[in-house]
Amino acid sequence: MTRLVIVGGGHAAAQLAAALAEKQFSGKIVIVSDEPVVPYHRPPLSKTLIKDPDAPLPELRGAAFYEEAGIELRLGTRVQRIDRARKLLRLSSAAGEGELGYDHLVLATGAKARELPQAPPGTPGVHYLRTYVQAQALRDALPAARRVLVLGGGFIGLELAATARQLGKDVTVFEAMPRLLARAVSPQISDFLLETHRKAGIDIRLGTQVDGLHRVDARVEGVVVAGEPVSADLVIAGIGATPDVDLACDAGLRCENGIVVDATLATEDPAISAIGDCTSFPHPAWPQPLRLESVQNANDQAKTLAARLCGNPQPYAAVPWFWSDQGEARLQITGLWRAGYEAVVRPATRGSGFSVLHFEGTHLRVIESLNSPVDQMAARRLMQAGQSPDKATAADPSIPLKA
Repeated sequence: MTRLVIVGGGHAAAQLAAALAEKQFSGKIVIVSDEPVVPYHRPPLSKTLIKDPDAPLPELRGAAFYEEAGIELRLGTRVQRIDRARKLLRLSSAAGEGELGYDHLVLATGAKARELPQAPPGTPGVHYLRTYVQAQALRDALPAARRVLVLGGGFIGLELAATARQLGKDVTVFEAMPRLLARAVSPQISDFLLETHRKAGIDIRLGTQVDGLHRVDARVEGVVVAGEPVSADLVIAGIGATPDVDLACDAGLRCENGIVVDATLATEDPAISAIGDCTSFPHPAWPQPLRLESVQNANDQAKTLAARLCGNPQPYAAVPWFWSDQGEARLQITGLWRAGYEAVVRPATRGSGFSVLHFEGTHLRVIESLNSPVDQMAARRLMQAGQSPDKATAADPSIPLKA
């Protein structure tokens, strides 16, 4: 019997296992994850879970699903090394060390929170958010904190800042770039989010470089900005993430801002594939290889790989889609924004939301929506079908995009 081993416990790993089970994959499926719990939803970690002390683990699927599907879970187990020549994994867990053979290996190792050089995980007073355990630690620390400093004005930083503010904390965000989410969204979206968060009482300081951490004994109690300490009860580092490629690199696989895969998500080793946040992959809508940190990308890549493993290979070409809930602002994005597109602003049909549709010539390339889900869904369907509205229609909220 063919043994397929999936390394990782995130959305990509869980979706791949589920898709293979649905297609009645004939081989044995094993998921190896260094986390001690079944794969779970990541987005609630920065919102619901850190606010509610009674919030349960947001499981993607319960343990019963894997048991009924005949999928073996090896939780709390770390893969130490890949022996490509022998098709073996070297494992370690609380029970000791061992080996696991594979016929096909899938690396779904995800990404790791980028760390402050002077504050590795576990540093008193500093928190990162990438895993359930880290979310629990932050949830336990927040009640006693009055002033919270967030380093980074990206998605995770802003989501956590909004959540902490909803909990009544004094929140300051330090962002080194001149605008929020500068690499990911258009200036129109950045400006709206800046105004929204400031109205909510969050102190956002753009173009501000943090020089270091302010310590009292071993505990971090703030940061240093322009040579002066800024005190805090709790510091959250939301400074981005890096692909978890250590295993792949150590095994000699090509890694360039992620594990390099082709359009079918295969590595240079025919017995190894990779999916999710850890991959660098070609996309027909982008001139250079992409690496996306996105639940939708992880799910779509898992489905593409499942099709290939079941004998129906096809190139990965899903339209990227993202979302972010930041307090009262729900941001949804289809496509990948870049400077140079022509922006058309479309007010929402209801409420104070709006969308920004970005065109390259006559082609719709991106839609960004703030509290405007109807237009977002309609434009997403147009883009997936390869269609574009004319710009006058795009700007007129009285004309439904779906028409």
